[in-house]
Amino acid sequence: MDIKNKRVIVTGADGFIGSHLVEALLDEGAKVKAFCFYNSFNSYGWLDSLPKEKVEQIEIFTGDIRDPYGVRTALKNVDVVFHLAALIGIPYSYHSPDNYVDTNIKGTLNILQAARDLAVEKVLVTSTSEVYGTALYVPIDEKHPLQPQSPYSATKIGADSITESFYCSFDLPVTLVRPFNTYGPRQSARAIIPTIISQIIKGKNQIKLGNLSPTRDLTFVKDTAAAFIAIAKTEGLLGETVNIGMNKEIAMGDLVKLIASIMNKEISVIEDFQRIRPKKSEVERLCCNNSKILKKTNWRPQYDLKKGLKETIDWIENKMSFYKTEMYNV
Repeated sequence: MDIKNKRVIVTGADGFIGSHLVEALLDEGAKVKAFCFYNSFNSYGWLDSLPKEKVEQIEIFTGDIRDPYGVRTALKNVDVVFHLAALIGIPYSYHSPDNYVDTNIKGTLNILQAARDLAVEKVLVTSTSEVYGTALYVPIDEKHPLQPQSPYSATKIGADSITESFYCSFDLPVTLVRPFNTYGPRQSARAIIPTIISQIIKGKNQIKLGNLSPTRDLTFVKDTAAAFIAIAKTEGLLGETVNIGMNKEIAMGDLVKLIASIMNKEISVIEDFQRIRPKKSEVERLCCNNSKILKKTNWRPQYDLKKGLKETIDWIENKMSFYKTEMYNV
């Protein structure tokens, strides 16, 4: 599929990965509609930070993916759907699981129903590596068992299953896109990398963090956005699940040391118990088998971890007003 001049919609376009995907799609020559969460502040999230000439190329639609009527309206006259909108914070899912069911499962169902009724050409639904839970083997390929270790991951497994059922039952042209941990500019302080960087920038020598033993496979956000587009362009992936990752893992303790080294700072870590997840809920190890995306598409990551972290640090240093380092961001 050639993305150029295709009418595409990105749900969650106001968010971290979504806003980068919107930019990348514009660069590809797509006609982009951005589905942003309706709010009384008339905020389009991170899209508000884009250059004026880019914003003028985007059709903005404000609504709520929990609203089937609004979703159907948004998807009219669209060729390709990139469905990224979701509630993603794991700690927040511990005390508000209802919101996750409504947004992640029902919201995805609304997208699938509308796409089916409107005969959309292709749908990409965003999954997450969290559905794998703690690795039973590494690297984790797309056939790895799914383990719901948090309400968040459970709702994403539910959304994935609904998606697969629409392919099997109705031949909906859908692909599940499963990114491992993405980082980069515009990421909120709920994630560990902005948490570390922002505390160091604030001049704190003692950094408050949670468990440092888990490992994660980290992909820079521009590479993640490029992977979405590569998957959309590739034929033969309908009904498939495709991992996005680097096939490299790093322990969170080593990540702290690497960031401090790049920033040329001496720090120590204080274990903050409110950041510790329940033992059975913590995903201890994630490492992506990315052989499928490398074999099936032309995607190749352009950033290694050090290069991506340097760009992230530079961005956060100029955007510290977005980070409240004195509090734990759930």
